Amino acid sequence: MGALGVVIHGFIMVIIAICLMSEETNAAQGTAIFYDPPYIPSACYGRQNLGVMVAGASDAIWRNRAACGKNYRVRCIGGANLAPHPCKAGNVVVKIVDYCSSPCNGDINLSRDAFSKIADLNAGKVKIEYFPA
Repeated sequence: MGALGVVIHGFIMVIIAICLMSEETNAAQGTAIFYDPPYIPSACYGRQNLGVMVAGASDAIWRNRAACGKNYRVRCIGGANLAPHPCKAGNVVVKIVDYCSSPCNGDINLSRDAFSKIADLNAGKVKIEYFPA
């Protein structure tokens, strides 16, 4: 590979790194709780079953039903109470199918299945980062 090829390759790698970092920096922070099945009916889809990786949106992201059908990537970043070691590694993608009416105890009300992917269920409530997926 010539010098120009090396420069182009390096430039492409920098662009990829910037794109990956921008996703992380655009993440909102908040809290998540969970709810138990059944996950239907829902405010967005009525009796339609959309699986178990679903969530309810609080007023923070609901925007008069605009959140319906949006996917969010959610990652646990810490405890919101005294539970020791509440977070698990990784993240989960959920679809907003419901509304968590005020007073909602979290920004996102995750299904039990989704919450258990990122946090210990015994924690009940955790601090999260989330962004559109």
